[in-house]
Amino acid sequence: MPTFLNDSPVFGPVRSRRLGVSLGVNMMPATGKICTFDCLYCENGLNEQRRCAGRHNSAQTVAAALEAKLRQMRDEGELPDVITFAGNGEPTAAPEFPEAIRAAVALRDELAPTAKIAVLSNGTMAARPEVHDALMLVDDNILKLDTADAEYIRLLDRPVGRYDVEEQIRAFASFEGHVIVQTIFLRGKWQGHDMDNTSERYVGPWLDALRRIRPQEATIYTIARDTPVDGLMKAPADAMDAIAARVRALGIPCQVSY
Repeated sequence: MPTFLNDSPVFGPVRSRRLGVSLGVNMMPATGKICTFDCLYCENGLNEQRRCAGRHNSAQTVAAALEAKLRQMRDEGELPDVITFAGNGEPTAAPEFPEAIRAAVALRDELAPTAKIAVLSNGTMAARPEVHDALMLVDDNILKLDTADAEYIRLLDRPVGRYDVEEQIRAFASFEGHVIVQTIFLRGKWQGHDMDNTSERYVGPWLDALRRIRPQEATIYTIARDTPVDGLMKAPADAMDAIAARVRALGIPCQVSY
């Protein structure tokens, strides 16, 4: 199914279901995808489909493009609600991610002081000290945990390289509440596998992980755009609402996007 790449190094603004008017920052080149996951639902396509020989954008390149766009938006009278590090893959894997975050914070303070800075990350680099410190500087540190089941993660998220869900949970907990856990719920089948993660088999252990992480918020969502593989389906609203109610019963705010 159709997927897309973001223009590099700044794209948008776009109206996000969860974040409002979001100005995107892309640490990856515009010509391809660089990611430590290879999710079946990725709007940028599968890694194999989006291979590129380019390098990550430098902090200087990102800062220059961000400054120019913020000045333009200020002159036009519409500044973003949020500056979001996302793009064509995993932003925290970029070598100069920490420097780019510090530059973005300085530009936000100067040009768009009411805007938040958010990072959409799969969390695979969250335990690295330099990445951890950078994520502590942003307003919304949004880290992905689609399940606490290692087999399901291998099916849906398909980590590139070593991935230990228990280590991820400990890394997320190390932010001591300065983290938003982001989870996709879906249904359907892929290569004969049942991809439904709305059942108790997956929701119960995921809730246990939230108890340990104690995030400031959980945000749950389902498929809203084309996916690179066929067979995946939206989770129904009633299932999403039931999961959200259980999150809130833990004392954790929960935002739902259908």
